[in-house]
Amino acid sequence: MTNPSDHTPQEPMNPSRRDRLKPLELLGFSGVLAVFAGLIVLMASRSIVLALIFTAIAFIMSLLFVALLGLGGKPSDEDLEARKDLKKPEGDWH
Repeated sequence: MTNPSDHTPQEPMNPSRRDRLKPLELLGFSGVLAVFAGLIVLMASRSIVLALIFTAIAFIMSLLFVALLGLGGKPSDEDLEARKDLKKPEGDWH
């Protein structure tokens, strides 16, 4: 086991403004797609309830799609560098 005194203190990580607003951008994009789908259904069927249902479904589906696209992206250089700092398991753990 390592001693607490062996641990070097790290600087607190402060995300940039762009990193902090990224989730809101993704939610906004999904919201715009959902409203567009809801308006199309409203104009086609003239049913507000049906348009609200399709708006909710479109919001959830677009949010899932955007999240999956985000997971499939290439990690940044900072992310790769942070992964190198992670400790490996000690000994033969297989």
